[in-house]
Amino acid sequence: MTEKTVLITHSDAERLVALLEATQSAVHRDRTAAAPLAEELRRARRVASDAVPADVVTMNSRFVVTDLDSRRDMEFALVYPADANADEGRISVLSPVGTAVLGYAEGDVIEWPVPAGRRRFRIRKVVFQPEAAAACATA
Repeated sequence: MTEKTVLITHSDAERLVALLEATQSAVHRDRTAAAPLAEELRRARRVASDAVPADVVTMNSRFVVTDLDSRRDMEFALVYPADANADEGRISVLSPVGTAVLGYAEGDVIEWPVPAGRRRFRIRKVVFQPEAAAACATA
């Protein structure tokens, strides 16, 4: 299976690179979690904010995923670590699912390892994407 190219906006990439640089401190609690995000950024295609399709998960997007095992839908927002709050459905980009969805689009299946095996989700709907909202506001 070939890897899917993920899309990340230039501005998100700049902020995420800065976040990764901050996690390199030996005392930073997110240092280990940063490696998968660094790999995603390495292979991502960077695009202008107005060129990212509205169905792609970018930073601060709200989206619905379907658990392919339980068939349960869940809604999340992809945020920076300081804004994460699991009780409110705001997941950090440094979390396994946060890194997994970044740059993927509606219909894509994401999976990642968990202690009990692998979790698989389909991105069902991007409910809100800041870039698409900005485009609508200026149109």
